[in-house]
Amino acid sequence: MDRLSLYLDPQIRDWVLFPITLVMILVGILRHYVVILLQSPPKKLSRAATREQRALTRSQILRATSSNSPIPLAFYKSISQHLSEAYKTGTYLKDGPPKADAPSSAPNPLSDPAAMDGMMAGMKTQMVMMVPQMVIMGWINFFFQGFVLIKLPFPLTLGFKSMLQRGIDTPDMDVRWVSSLSWYFLNFFGLNGLYRLILGGDNGADSSRDMTASPFAAMGNAQPGQPQDFNKLFKAERDNLEFAEGLHNWVGENMDIKILRKYGKLAAL
Repeated sequence: MDRLSLYLDPQIRDWVLFPITLVMILVGILRHYVVILLQSPPKKLSRAATREQRALTRSQILRATSSNSPIPLAFYKSISQHLSEAYKTGTYLKDGPPKADAPSSAPNPLSDPAAMDGMMAGMKTQMVMMVPQMVIMGWINFFFQGFVLIKLPFPLTLGFKSMLQRGIDTPDMDVRWVSSLSWYFLNFFGLNGLYRLILGGDNGADSSRDMTASPFAAMGNAQPGQPQDFNKLFKAERDNLEFAEGLHNWVGENMDIKILRKYGKLAAL
């Protein structure tokens, strides 16, 4: 059966198609800058928390250089044993050594201010995305419900009819015609490439990223700002330090003989 032929009034293009597209572009750019304004600067760590993190980093650097260490074996063992003993007694823990009768449980993310700030920032970003899109969808449904805006220049199968002609129940209409509500959804997902060109790759207007994001996701992943159990990390680091002592190799070992052989003062082996 022949498909129904339509001729659109040019005013639909000028007063419906272009305004919807322009409004969505401007709202996306505005949303990007609103997200930037809502982002709070990272809070400065306390001296005890910084000391706790640096103590773990110090041990990791010591282990990483054990195979070609600039420190002689005696000094290396002294530093390693000092760190191991401090990890055992909890000297570097920001809350002090753990009590013997205290239950060993993971820190509660809800009790950490940094984790709560990250969760609130995620919720604010979600609200900045949801509220404008709800307003735009209501605006389109109220003023332009049932409008046919554009005809796509390439053929499509009937499976795209429900996606491209939302709000219009016409079985004889060609699949390539796009309704106003479907044009909104096409712009919602199709403008992300334009936002990346205008605002950069890491922008706050990318709707596809926020559709799958959750304000509570940061609480389930190990990220900076999430509380970590440094007592368990220190216990694991003690074992790593003991293993690294057997791999120690001082780069200055027999350095005098190596220099004399380099300049021909001793016979090469």
